[in-house]
Amino acid sequence: MPEPALTKERRDDPAAGAALTEAAPKPEKARSLWQDAWRNLRSNPLFLISAVLILVLLTMVAFPGLFADGSPRDGDQAAHYLTEPNLGHLFANDWLGYDAHGRSVYVRVIHGARASVIAGIAVTLVVAVFGTIVGMLAGYFGGWLDSLLSRITDIFFGIPFLLGAMVVLTAVGERSLWMVITALAILGWTQVARVARGSVLTVKQSDYVQAAKALGASTWRILMRHVLPNAIAPVIVVATVALGGYIGAEATLSYLGLGLAEPAVSWGVDIDAGKDQLRNAPHVLLFPALMVSLTVLAFIMLGDAVRSALDPKSR
Repeated sequence: MPEPALTKERRDDPAAGAALTEAAPKPEKARSLWQDAWRNLRSNPLFLISAVLILVLLTMVAFPGLFADGSPRDGDQAAHYLTEPNLGHLFANDWLGYDAHGRSVYVRVIHGARASVIAGIAVTLVVAVFGTIVGMLAGYFGGWLDSLLSRITDIFFGIPFLLGAMVVLTAVGERSLWMVITALAILGWTQVARVARGSVLTVKQSDYVQAAKALGASTWRILMRHVLPNAIAPVIVVATVALGGYIGAEATLSYLGLGLAEPAVSWGVDIDAGKDQLRNAPHVLLFPALMVSLTVLAFIMLGDAVRSALDPKSR
């Protein structure tokens, strides 16, 4: 019910007016999209679980010595040939057993995270930046530039991702980490470009963009200050989900003999080496493959949580 009007005596009483003013609830300050997204993420169990997994993974990449002692390339084949896991020795070198070269599977799993994760992060950064630039230019300027960039995007989008990377690596013949990153980035930017173009097409019709144009703001200022910050959310979601896929793609290429190779230490290299011992020593292949699966799952979970936070319509 509405509050009764103040009597003349209460209107003339400064103390009563001050008490009513203090009792009145203060309007809540409006939150931005990013503040609202962060508030939603903090309460999302999916985000918390994936964030913990990714934090442990990144720590493993930066400081592998904190998790395992010894070199991933050194082994005693005579003493540890395909030794089975000793699950009672938690986090010890023999915890996950040894491979055909007498090397600790646990140590190699820890050190192998570096190449696989670096490949995934580097490819994601390249395709996110390049795809966003292409999509933003096509969506904002339109016309012949949009037609040209869209047709180029369609051409690359029509090439199967892994098959195209295999062709590039076969043609080059170099099996280094940076060559794998280049091959994956050449074909991975198309999805980001399409998402960025669609987002920019929506944002450029907004009132604040039209007002900036009417006030005489430069094209560069409009793109950087108004269009990009408001169109970047879908790109972040797509890039986050795709990161896990790029890690899996690097492992797949190494397994097929087209990516990294010995003496490089990578989950894909270990999976390739373990396929020959699948019957008599499945642990050599099982644990690197399990790490790839957990990593991909963690980034997919993170991408789903970010999508939910940045798109209120999905909640």
